[in-house]
Amino acid sequence: MVSAESSQAKPATNDRQADRRLRMASAPRGLFHPACRLPLLLGLHVALFSAIYATAYLARFNFEVTSDRLAFIRSSLLPVVATKLLVFYFGNHFHGWWRYVTFADLQALLKVSIASMFAVAFMDYFLLTLHGQIPRLSIVLDTVFTILVIGGLRSTWRFADESIGIMRKSARPALLVGTDHEIGQLAAQINSNQSMPIRVVGLLSSQPDHRKRAILGGVSVMGHVSKLAEVAASTKAKDLLVLAGTVDGVLLREVIGECNAAGISVSVLPRFEDAMSGTDKIPLRALDINDLLKRDPVKLDTDEVELLISGKRVLVTGAGGSIGSEICRQVLRFGPAELILLGRGENRIYAIYHELAQAAADAGVILHQEIGDITHKQAMNNLFERHRPEIVFHAAAHKHVPLMELHPCEAVKNNVLGTKVIATLADEYDTSHFVMVSSDKAVNPTSIMGATKQLAERVVYDLAQESATKFATVRFGNVLGSAGSVIPRFQQQIRDGGPITITDKRMTRYFMSIPEAAQLVVQSASMCKGGEIFVLDMGKPVKIVQLAEDLVTLSGLPKGSIEIQFTGIRPGEKLYEELYFDDEATLPTSHDKVRAAYAREFQDGNATSDINALISMASQNSADVKVTITAMVT
Repeated sequence: MVSAESSQAKPATNDRQADRRLRMASAPRGLFHPACRLPLLLGLHVALFSAIYATAYLARFNFEVTSDRLAFIRSSLLPVVATKLLVFYFGNHFHGWWRYVTFADLQALLKVSIASMFAVAFMDYFLLTLHGQIPRLSIVLDTVFTILVIGGLRSTWRFADESIGIMRKSARPALLVGTDHEIGQLAAQINSNQSMPIRVVGLLSSQPDHRKRAILGGVSVMGHVSKLAEVAASTKAKDLLVLAGTVDGVLLREVIGECNAAGISVSVLPRFEDAMSGTDKIPLRALDINDLLKRDPVKLDTDEVELLISGKRVLVTGAGGSIGSEICRQVLRFGPAELILLGRGENRIYAIYHELAQAAADAGVILHQEIGDITHKQAMNNLFERHRPEIVFHAAAHKHVPLMELHPCEAVKNNVLGTKVIATLADEYDTSHFVMVSSDKAVNPTSIMGATKQLAERVVYDLAQESATKFATVRFGNVLGSAGSVIPRFQQQIRDGGPITITDKRMTRYFMSIPEAAQLVVQSASMCKGGEIFVLDMGKPVKIVQLAEDLVTLSGLPKGSIEIQFTGIRPGEKLYEELYFDDEATLPTSHDKVRAAYAREFQDGNATSDINALISMASQNSADVKVTITAMVT
């Protein structure tokens, strides 16, 4: 009697055996039934090995046939064929149909044929001495003929199987973008798979200098992707395939637009390594943030910046943040004498310090890491006394709109008081240039975060009126890819399979990349004369819905594959942002993509005392801070 425990010990094995028996039983009877595979292959190899051996032996004697030679072939045929059968059997060459042969199988054939050569030579030396020995050249020729005949038959079988199968199967013609080796392999794999509903009939190059009439994977290169509609019409292709990561975002967007206009379906195929990454998340194409800008990234004027920064002592507050750390990278390019990294979070300052340490050492730049709170005047005074910074980039701030609605006192202390402390010390220690990072949310603000940024702008403006230090402010749009920004959140939602959450379908924003934001800050320092508010030309505002849809497409997923949900506007949010107040005069600068605004409304004699009173209220965590700050900016 079998116990319950033993009966459950091999459930997987029993299931596999049952499945195998079921497949064999359900397969049609005949020559190609699985049960007939081994006898069929053995019989075929016996016939081939016999013919190959006889041919190799006679080839040694220039095919001069004599009775003695035929007798020797008959006497030695059985041990030679038996030896080769044993070697091939234990080399696992009778365990699969030839229609599935690959180059790996051909390599294995080479190895097992050589092994059989040595086995036959061993057997000949020790067992066939009574009948005479096989000529060594015959053994070598037998091996060569075995490789050529068996390998050729296996390859021909697969080729015929695939060719006939593809001709027999009705598959839609498709085009594939790319002309490199990987694309050629992909085209060959698609066309050799009979289960595929498509067949690649042409390749389109994404490079202007493509190889005309080249053939990759058995498929011709038919032109540049700009000829997509023309090639699709000539080949009757209704599908376009793009391998994820092989086409940049700008070109991919153009191609998708042309395909939509021509009624061609676009499929972005994941790379094999992405599909096999072992994660339960959706594998996404590596994304270049610049793909989402829909314009060319703005570059800084390096000559002006280098003239300002080279050999100077530079302080960056908020150096561990997304913008602050990029400012540090940009500044380091221009060879400052010293670069002081100031931040409140030790982990982030540690990370940026060690990222830049080697480059700083190579450039002869002294790198300092400082942990401190910008609202503590005495600590900041000590820092200024030690380092005497000549240029200050002030990027430290609280920036999250919904979070600051819940903590208005913290917003005032960090954004207003912190700015006041650092800017005042810059004036007292004769810093030559001071640039503060602001936000487009400071214009006609509806949020605590935006209101505190506007008050920080006022602090900087007031100091600029009397100080020898050149004070300036830079207003940002939304920075793509920065910590806490919408892009990382959307990407995570896409990996999770959706939905993407957007507050309102009408919402628009100005966007810039992290490098653009940092470059604008650095560039502004070289242009400022005192009191300006610099704004980057960011093109037209972008709908958040369109941004989400672009992100889905550029991540390598079909359009509409991720659901978008609208959750309603959060406290403090605006449907659209503005870059200037109505009464701000804007003027061109030495950089064609940067304009300067001069704020007249900040010339208010009570502004300083009102700001000081607000800071005092925030320091006491007064419940009236929110009401007071709203009154000050409206």
